[in-house]
Amino acid sequence: MRRRMVCASSLSLLLTGCARGLVGDAPPVVFASWYGARLQGRRTASGERFDMHALTAAHRRLPFGTRVRVRSVDTGREVVVRINDRGPRHPGREIDLSAAAARALGIEHLGVARVQLFRE
Repeated sequence: MRRRMVCASSLSLLLTGCARGLVGDAPPVVFASWYGARLQGRRTASGERFDMHALTAAHRRLPFGTRVRVRSVDTGREVVVRINDRGPRHPGREIDLSAAAARALGIEHLGVARVQLFRE
């Protein structure tokens, strides 16, 4: 009887912990902006030329080459971008997207959008 109670308690704790883990895994909502024609062809911090038609982004800390899945909170659309630059320079923003990434997310008409970031 005692063994069954211990097993039931352990199972309950395990399931509760899993449920909390799933909820806790949701990344926070952050702000993203995008840039395009004004910087087209200029060198990025990684040394490559900026291409507003490529699915790339700028981030302050993530290593160059890191792939990040970006989800728009407002549209629900997602896109995978590659980090190839440093930024954004504006406080309160977490990531700068290329024009192509902003278009894919359906946020090109906005200057700033709410997004979630997932490491690929």
